[in-house]
Amino acid sequence: MSATSIPTTAMNIHVNANTLKYISLITLTLQNAILGLSMRYARTRPGDIFISSTAVLMSEIVKLFTCLVLVFNEEGKDAQKFVHSLHKTIVANPVDTLKVCVPSLVYIVQNNLLYVSASHLDAATYQVTYQLKILTTAMFAVFILRRRLINTQWGALVLLIAGVVMVQLAQTVDDSVSSAPPTGPEQNRMLGLWAALGACFLSGFAGIYFEKILKGADISVWMRNVQLSLLSIPFGILTCFINDGRQISNVGFFHGYDLFIWYLIFLQAGGGLIVAVVVKYADNILKGFATSLAIVVSCVASIYIFEFHLTIRFAVGAGLVIASIFLYGYDPKKSTVGIKQGSTGTGQTQLEDEEKLLPRV
Repeated sequence: MSATSIPTTAMNIHVNANTLKYISLITLTLQNAILGLSMRYARTRPGDIFISSTAVLMSEIVKLFTCLVLVFNEEGKDAQKFVHSLHKTIVANPVDTLKVCVPSLVYIVQNNLLYVSASHLDAATYQVTYQLKILTTAMFAVFILRRRLINTQWGALVLLIAGVVMVQLAQTVDDSVSSAPPTGPEQNRMLGLWAALGACFLSGFAGIYFEKILKGADISVWMRNVQLSLLSIPFGILTCFINDGRQISNVGFFHGYDLFIWYLIFLQAGGGLIVAVVVKYADNILKGFATSLAIVVSCVASIYIFEFHLTIRFAVGAGLVIASIFLYGYDPKKSTVGIKQGSTGTGQTQLEDEEKLLPRV
């Protein structure tokens, strides 16, 4: 009985692991592709255009309440334990809370820049260009964490830069093939590019900051995001009234809001939380597939939704970016490192540290 049950159990675990990987692939792909497409559509469709800084703020508020519910559930739905846990983590630990202020501000600025980028770049170009966050993360890892990149990773970064440059050139050679809808707001491709580059820079900095400053903190992923959102909200309010205060006072905070904008807010808030649940089951190859599929989905969808004109130069550039994603995640010594980490337990610790920071876009 026991002899047959062991292989059966092992087979079930293998099947479940494969199922979780496929679910992770689908979830990561949809999150990457749909968010970019939705942001682009929301910013270029005819009619009243919503104020993007208010959507960023509302997304943080939705995320805060969602994470509070999850923390409450994590504490066994005990109100006393829930309040004690919040007080212990946020109020009684001011140093850790102050450290979170930096990424909280960074994420607010980053998300606002992504809306600017989505307003001026078509979804396909936006999706490809935003992969430069791999480059900025690598550079911050080298200079701040003193991490060494292997030769294949350096080669991947060169391919990445070449691919993004080719994609940008493909879209600027002939303005007549621009995918900007004639009924939408005026497009400024250079502004969109600089906004995307700024968002990539901030994304890389925030990821490395978390790893450098907050690594090893014994805080759950949901509690960490309660901290982040709680501190992001004041920065979000400040951003609203500094950048768009006059417009908000004239037309109102919820100007241009409809069901689609609320869908976008919940997608941005909940999408990152869902990805955080499944990302632990995705290795580098799977993440590379998800990002690559998202680029392909964005290109195909843009052709039909935004009348995007796919050129050979764009296709080659996107291909180089996709190749760089796989090459950067490839580690010829992975199996050896995995065995060592498995024996010491450091691999699991690193994974848990990385899960403290959820994808914010």
